[in-house]
Amino acid sequence: MADVANKYSDNVAGKFYVDDQCIDCDLCRETAPANFKRNDDGGHSYVYKQPETPEEEALCQEALEGCPVEAIGNDA
Repeated sequence: MADVANKYSDNVAGKFYVDDQCIDCDLCRETAPANFKRNDDGGHSYVYKQPETPEEEALCQEALEGCPVEAIGNDA
């Protein structure tokens, strides 16, 4: 499970975030490209935009549930 204490500083404020367990597998960026981006220098994903629609919310939740290392958190 993702730990808010270990979330990357690149994440925008809000309930979804990526922590330091990320293995840069690309699943979240493929699932919810409107919300996740890659930090090329750090080799990890982060939330660059919190979901603004029910569809984006569902895709972010799908990314969270599909993350193989549980690096995505939801503080809702």
